[in-house]
Amino acid sequence: MEHITSAKNPTIRELKSLSTRKGREAAGRFLVEGEVMLREALKCGLRIRDVLADEASAELAEEFAAAGARAFVVPRSLLESVCETKTPQGVCASFDVPAPLSVDEAPARIVALDGVQDPGNVGTIWRTADAAGFSGLLLGPGCADPLSPKVQRAAMGSGFRVPYMLAEDLPAALMGLKARGWTVLASDLKGADFYRRPDPGARFVLVIGNEARGISDATREAASALVKLPMRGGAESLNAAVAAGIMMYELTRE
Repeated sequence: MEHITSAKNPTIRELKSLSTRKGREAAGRFLVEGEVMLREALKCGLRIRDVLADEASAELAEEFAAAGARAFVVPRSLLESVCETKTPQGVCASFDVPAPLSVDEAPARIVALDGVQDPGNVGTIWRTADAAGFSGLLLGPGCADPLSPKVQRAAMGSGFRVPYMLAEDLPAALMGLKARGWTVLASDLKGADFYRRPDPGARFVLVIGNEARGISDATREAASALVKLPMRGGAESLNAAVAAGIMMYELTRE
């Protein structure tokens, strides 16, 4: 197991580059932080590459080396320079980027995001989709990168279990799904009461819009039905992740 002390080391430079979307795309890898998340990624079959651990976590580095990783022990300050969290756990690692599903391979229950930009919202929706029994996440243009450290931290391992799909043209992808038998329910402030929605059947997509603007006009036109949660108090709207969670659990309850 090698020790690294210089921030100019090529491995350190590559791992630092994974903090950006451009760096992840160039390397074909993304960064996972913390022992629990690393174990979950391995459990889900992701291929591990390079592991960094501080001195206190050297035994963990050896353990992950046995799973096929190149293991390095680094000073705490160097580990902190690679990780995005202010006080990271003692280990991080790069993994090969998992290939997204094609929309042609879409599962039965999908949550689709139309320009959801906040990484915390994307990760929380992903995690809730996993918990509620959804089987796919579809991201349109303008969404936070699903492989960013902030999204993955919020997803808490669900990003390794629930596959994601990417659509360059979300309305077109939704129209294609609808033509193949999916019901597309889009959350919209102008929609009908969610609790009086039509029966979506066995295959459906729940669309959640941008935090400020909601869904686009084109997405609105692609929907089978527009729905909204009733606001019984003084609030005009809900956080995107909260609204998505309520609707996902209700849809899978049936």
